[in-house]
Amino acid sequence: MTKTIKPLSSEQLAPSVSLPHISTCMQNPYPDPLPFIGQNRAQSALDFALGMELPGYNVFVMGEAATGRFTMVKDKLEAHCKTRPTPKEWLYVNNYDDHREPIALFMQAGESKVLADDIDSFLDEVVDTFPAAFDNPGYQRKKKSLDRDFDNKYNAALSAVEELAAKKSVAMMEEKGVVSFAPVVDGKALDDAEFMALEEAVQEHFFDAIEKLEDCLIEALIELPRWKRESSEKLRELKKTTIELATKPLLKALEHKYASHIGVIRYLKDLRVEIVDAVLDWLDDDSSSEESKDDFDAKGMLSDFFAPNILVEFKEGQAAPVVYEPNPTFGNIFGKIEYANAHGTLITSYRSIQPGALHRANGGYLIMDADKVLANAQVWDGLKLSLKTHQIKNDLPYQDSSVGSSFTLKPQLIPLDVKIILLGSRDLYYTIGEYDEEFGELFRVLADFDYYLPDSDRLQYQFVTKVQEYCEQTLKCALTGEALARLLKFSYRQAEHQNKLSARFADVLELVAEASYYAKQDGLSEIDAPHIDEAIVGKQYRTGQLSENMLSDIEEGHTLIATDGEAVGKVNGLTVLHIGDTAFGTPARITATVYAGADGVIDVEREAELGKSIHSKGVMLLTGYLGNKYAQSFSLTLSANIAIEQSYGFIDGDSASLAELCGLLSAITQLPIDQSLALTGSINQHGEVQAVGGVNEKIEGFFKLCKMRGLTGRQGVIIPRSNLINLVLDDEVLAAAQQGRFHIFAVATVDEALSLLMQREAGALVNGQYPEQSINALALARLVQIADVVNGDDKDAESDPSTEQEKDHS
Repeated sequence: MTKTIKPLSSEQLAPSVSLPHISTCMQNPYPDPLPFIGQNRAQSALDFALGMELPGYNVFVMGEAATGRFTMVKDKLEAHCKTRPTPKEWLYVNNYDDHREPIALFMQAGESKVLADDIDSFLDEVVDTFPAAFDNPGYQRKKKSLDRDFDNKYNAALSAVEELAAKKSVAMMEEKGVVSFAPVVDGKALDDAEFMALEEAVQEHFFDAIEKLEDCLIEALIELPRWKRESSEKLRELKKTTIELATKPLLKALEHKYASHIGVIRYLKDLRVEIVDAVLDWLDDDSSSEESKDDFDAKGMLSDFFAPNILVEFKEGQAAPVVYEPNPTFGNIFGKIEYANAHGTLITSYRSIQPGALHRANGGYLIMDADKVLANAQVWDGLKLSLKTHQIKNDLPYQDSSVGSSFTLKPQLIPLDVKIILLGSRDLYYTIGEYDEEFGELFRVLADFDYYLPDSDRLQYQFVTKVQEYCEQTLKCALTGEALARLLKFSYRQAEHQNKLSARFADVLELVAEASYYAKQDGLSEIDAPHIDEAIVGKQYRTGQLSENMLSDIEEGHTLIATDGEAVGKVNGLTVLHIGDTAFGTPARITATVYAGADGVIDVEREAELGKSIHSKGVMLLTGYLGNKYAQSFSLTLSANIAIEQSYGFIDGDSASLAELCGLLSAITQLPIDQSLALTGSINQHGEVQAVGGVNEKIEGFFKLCKMRGLTGRQGVIIPRSNLINLVLDDEVLAAAQQGRFHIFAVATVDEALSLLMQREAGALVNGQYPEQSINALALARLVQIADVVNGDDKDAESDPSTEQEKDHS
């Protein structure tokens, strides 16, 4: 015989919070620092990873957002980074042998800026020295000597031709570097008009003489280009010598200062050679026109060619860097090379190399969101390559497409020493591990953040202290013990457990912050429990339009849901909808029809492609239950349709399987179901009722409908007994249950649920038979009758179905 099931007491519907304990915690704050609460497993994993200096011990922090992942990771890293040495600074200098491959240099903390300042001062002195150094008397004297040597050779050649011309009565004239000849008659050089007045024979004589003189002039000056080249080379050597003499003392001082740094010494030696050519090309008055001098930035040109490009710099004694990269694109992680447009061509230089997050975090820690890193396959592949080779990858994937054939750089690779911390979800962690074999080798440490925190006096102590600190330091207000008790209940509700608090502590702080708004509106500096409730109600109101519309549709009769009376084959199931960051429950009518046939139990939702796999599995289990429960001595043969009425979206989950089975058995037995009750729960093939999710929202959703129509004292909800631990119901529901106006029943088997719904004994199997007129007896008889009708075994079965059970079990 099925025992009578009594409604749950109000004490069973929510956890109790001890106000004296909260008051004690408030008066004596937690003695130790509390950067975060709980998560001992994750803390242990992070401590282990930070202590392991070997390659591959990077960390994947697994858990939901708002559980304190980022806060804990950042606090742990900031504490641990102080124990590590200050990283080296990295900079790029020009490679004068191949400008496409800049050279990477490292220096100790603070030294890069000193070097850059020294080079800047050196370039300032170069600009101040030249071209003024070429006005030095010694330089000018040597320059004039070179010019005189050239002039002597040139003048000697012209003098020889001039003497020959005088013998032939021809005058040689030179004007602006142009040599010409004119006939001489009576000691006077003739102009063109006078020459044309001469006799023809005389003209022919002079033409012949001038032609020969021009040939002589060409032959005499045939060495002129060589003389000019030799003179220019000597002048250039003179200038080089002058520049070297002027810059040598400056560079000598720098070489002495950085004598212990081999990389800088090599850089200065290259600079010693290149600065000479740079001064000749850019700071020589003779090499540039007056027009271009006004627009010429000599210092800028020299800086772009000689000054170092510092990527990262640190102060002496500074802790290892902790870098969070919120937008892990390829350029933001590995650095990028900037380009400028010059006359339609993209140009760049080593000074345009920009650091990425790996450069800034080198020697320390880099935190990134795993889903954003994996959104770009090139970023993920580049990160793995950098971790495997211990060098920062810098060959940009978009160079070939966007830059094309323009000048590009291939900077020298920088050694990488960094610990990567990826933040991601549980599903993402297992997905990466399944599809990427290298993932486990590179990220060997998993820091698993729990969804829940096991409740204890100590944890509540930490909870109270942490909330108080937040109110005092951030919100600049206080809160009462009743408010803290309400926050604890809110955390229980977030966890959906009477013995666990939610790990989403950020949601608690968000609620406190919103409650402080309502406290300020009341002109108070202290948050009380009503302000917490007001904040909860306010959020529900802001996000509750859809749930209110659904209730309104039920009230107006658009959606058919009954909350009183009886009906055959109709039952009130409970569903929960998750939209954004809110969840709410709503009842749904489930109907079943049964008739003679061999189609089996048909899931209308699956046939309409609205039911997803888990829901379809729950319906399939109904056939297994019916066969195991009733069809041990005959072939189970029937046709039945089960549908969730007025559902127009996808349905998933098996929490409606208990309601579907009850509706099906009602249709089989033709026994009516009490419509003032709604139920939720999943079943197995042996008729045991299993726990479901969202039980609080489901109960409150049906309660709101009943309250809107008027509580009769008969209404209530049936839930799985295994969900008792998950009950954290609203105070309004608790009050109604305490007053007997709304009931919550917990069942462990299908028979218990049937007895509540049909107000009849379900009936236990005794000696192979169910008690007469029990629910199970009527179901068995009806199933036998349908089987006989379909199989044609008993023509009289339809007229007297009650005899079938006696015949089969006699």
